[in-house]
Amino acid sequence: MLTVDISMYPLKDDFITPITWFIERLASYPNIKRTTNALATQICGPHDEVMVMLSTEMKAAHERFGQAVFVCKFLPGERDLDYQDNFGKGQASSGAHG
Repeated sequence: MLTVDISMYPLKDDFITPITWFIERLASYPNIKRTTNALATQICGPHDEVMVMLSTEMKAAHERFGQAVFVCKFLPGERDLDYQDNFGKGQASSGAHG
């Protein structure tokens, strides 16, 4: 399994259209989990399938929209894409302000 955090930065004024198109393409792979927030998209699935999907869809995005920067973080294994933290919800802290 492989978990990836990916952000797309199209080098054009209309950046929403290519980002939306790219995320919709990622969502079309049934064996790969996906979640998207305001900053990035996280995907998780079988290592080889994730890598083939990224190669295929990044190439398709470049062919369709031209230049775009993709920033990725790769973590081996499966991560909980629905993780919710409890920071700032009244629990004891030992951080800089604790």
